[in-house]
Amino acid sequence: MSTQGIVSAEDIVCLVGGAPFDEAMLPRVSGFVSKYIAVDAGADALRRAGLTPAMVIGDLDSLSADARATFADRLCHIQETDTTDFEKALSRVDAAGFVALGFTGGRLDHTLAVLNVLARFQTKPVILLDASDASFLARRGVTRLAPPAGSRIAFMPLAELRCSVAGAHWPFSDQLMHPTGFISSSNAVAGSVVIRTDGPLLVSLPAAQFETAAKAVFPE
Repeated sequence: MSTQGIVSAEDIVCLVGGAPFDEAMLPRVSGFVSKYIAVDAGADALRRAGLTPAMVIGDLDSLSADARATFADRLCHIQETDTTDFEKALSRVDAAGFVALGFTGGRLDHTLAVLNVLARFQTKPVILLDASDASFLARRGVTRLAPPAGSRIAFMPLAELRCSVAGAHWPFSDQLMHPTGFISSSNAVAGSVVIRTDGPLLVSLPAAQFETAAKAVFPE
């Protein structure tokens, strides 16, 4: 099977990874996505939820025997050793956007690897969703969102960039940001938030604000 462009969708898809997550979140995203893509052991979560993935992608080293048998006709084994399963899937699925469940909230090294991939695939609209957070890269230029006043919000640069934020309790303007320099990790919403950035800025909201994040990230 060719591994380039193995899944193509005009709408938003859900990538489901193997990190632990509340499987009750799957129905919550169903109204936003057109199909599910299992990433390695994420197939087991979909199997337990009674959902059939369009494809199971990855090195498949963590896939259970039951999931392997159930989805035998849609396995895409990618043997690369220098990419994570998240990168294998994100680089080979063409879609309008991605909701990614089961990639954060577990091991720190896995989460850091996911953020590394986001920074290198900045043109792909992705929301990372777990029990605590809905996180995404603000687009280069202007991003607008309207979480409830008082909601926590965080701004974390994944590379050196310049950024302005209005509508936060602690706003800033034309600020040089860097992972080892200025960050804004424990801010709060004061009103409608307007972000201007020229680089990969990770924005994190409470998971309860997933719909707010989706409105900001995904095309109409």
